[in-house]
Amino acid sequence: MGSYVPNTEKQQREMLRETGLESFDQLFAGLPRETMVSGGLNLPPGMSELEVARKMKELSRKNKVYRICLRGAGAYRRYIPSIVGSVVEKEEFKTAYTPYQAELSQGILQSIFEYQTMICELTGMDVSNASVYDGGVAAAEAVMMCRDKRHETVFVAATARPNVLEVIRTYCGAAGVRIVLVPETENHLIDEVKLRELLEKEEKPACLYMEQPNYYGLLERPEIMADLAHQAKAKLIMGCEPISLGILKTPGEYGADIAVGEGQSLGLPLSFGGPYLGFMAAKKDMMRKLPGRIVGETVDEDGNRAFVLTLQAREQHIRRDKASSNICSNQALCALTASVYMAAMGPGGIAEAARQSAAKAHYLAEKLCEAGFAMDKGTPFFNEFVASVPEGSGVSNEEILKALEDRGILGGLPVADGKLLWCATELNTKEEIEEAAKIAASVLKKERGGKEA
Repeated sequence: MGSYVPNTEKQQREMLRETGLESFDQLFAGLPRETMVSGGLNLPPGMSELEVARKMKELSRKNKVYRICLRGAGAYRRYIPSIVGSVVEKEEFKTAYTPYQAELSQGILQSIFEYQTMICELTGMDVSNASVYDGGVAAAEAVMMCRDKRHETVFVAATARPNVLEVIRTYCGAAGVRIVLVPETENHLIDEVKLRELLEKEEKPACLYMEQPNYYGLLERPEIMADLAHQAKAKLIMGCEPISLGILKTPGEYGADIAVGEGQSLGLPLSFGGPYLGFMAAKKDMMRKLPGRIVGETVDEDGNRAFVLTLQAREQHIRRDKASSNICSNQALCALTASVYMAAMGPGGIAEAARQSAAKAHYLAEKLCEAGFAMDKGTPFFNEFVASVPEGSGVSNEEILKALEDRGILGGLPVADGKLLWCATELNTKEEIEEAAKIAASVLKKERGGKEA
């Protein structure tokens, strides 16, 4: 039988002897009895390594592995150069954590510094932190950066991703911060007229959170949002999909004060939803409010390039009572993964991935429309879009998705108003797109044929 207990029985007896105790239960004698678990934990007996491997393989057979993926909604199947895994799998990185004598680990600090630098270049911002847990946390932490006694109300676009909105609500609920949801138009864009009215009525606006592209893959008009927010003395927080920044304007160019997003597209596999990476970057005047760690560059006493933890006397050190966040860590391995990915792809590679994603998504939209789907063609989109089965067709989204699934294709995600959110990335081929559209068309045609008969 395998054992995962690090201390032998002999070592445990020695520890008890040194502490003058007869049992480990005595260590918890001061705790209320009602808080203690009696009778031990209800856990199954341990298994050998072979038994664990068999069990995990048995569980893996329950997974549905699709050969073609046409769904995104915040997590994307993208090409990852082989060098990313080759570097990140090195054991010196696997267990790396920013140590409390940080300057002794120059290699880890440099990897974080390079990550921060590339995030700033990608977003057009002045400073980045060492990352947070995921995109939702990054958005919520950015909201917390903007609030103070003079700015208390948070505006959030209804076109933001639902999971991000839920995290923001959780943070704001705990902090007693008021949230105002900015309505969306019928074609799934921020209602700019309503936004202007809401900002004019509010005395203490802290910030506006919006996404570009938004949850529906559509392109908003961030310049207008920035102007409206700044006229109201509020900050603009822009959530962005990092690959899209290869061809779209950066948040900095749009006039955003803070840029955040989910970094999964930067070399991280889908992995059933995590671990992922939340990136945060801001203008210089917001630097001291960024949560977590920031690595800075300096020189040592010999004049050599060196790295240090900058502004570290914050929530995790001596000024916890003045902290605006409880984030004190970073996704070091995920951030390193993103760094290696960005270095391997370079600006040209990221731009090419963005161009291919956009082109293939537009081709998918074209083919679905030919198959009989309906969509609003008047709004620009990046690599996601909403399309729906036409009314009166007698076909449901479930029928379309089931037909695709039977052929190993993961179709669009059901969203509001009976529509499906479709996605394409650089990994989708022309043949895959045409195959999916042909299957969808056959379902619609079969139903129409049945009605006519």
